[in-house]
Amino acid sequence: MLGLAKKAGRLEIGEEPVGGAARARDARLILLASDAAGNTLRRAKHFADAGACLLTQIPATKDELGAAVGRTSCAMVAVTDIGFAEAVAKKLAAIDEAKYGEIAERLSVKAARAAERKAPKRRQRREKRGSFRGSGAIGATNGSGNRKAATVVKEQARHDKNVRTGKKRIKK
Repeated sequence: MLGLAKKAGRLEIGEEPVGGAARARDARLILLASDAAGNTLRRAKHFADAGACLLTQIPATKDELGAAVGRTSCAMVAVTDIGFAEAVAKKLAAIDEAKYGEIAERLSVKAARAAERKAPKRRQRREKRGSFRGSGAIGATNGSGNRKAATVVKEQARHDKNVRTGKKRIKK
């Protein structure tokens, strides 16, 4: 999951990037290696408090965590996407329910709230661009989601109407 998050650009790797993401309130979950130093743990707690995000220490060592994200060694990473953070927490909860179950539950609730907030915005964007089937709006699709095909269909309908009524199309 961490490799996918990295490819998607939703993962901050290392102490400074994690701190920046936490201060910007972009971090959703901070993961700390099991063999991280005490000072690193203290800083990670500070980042989590400052960014209002969750912090957990995972069973992987620095070398294992680094290998998962394409580095030789890494003590701390931050997941900045709520969906990826929820998926990582669920994987951890599957390993050890007692230790990671609460974090997985909290992230699940946060992810559900985020989805509820995004749903009306998505609907407004679709209505604005007229992508509902049969909307008839300019730029609307023909139901297949293909704007170009919808435009061709509309032009053909105009042409057929002009042929029936005997009108010639005037080019501008």
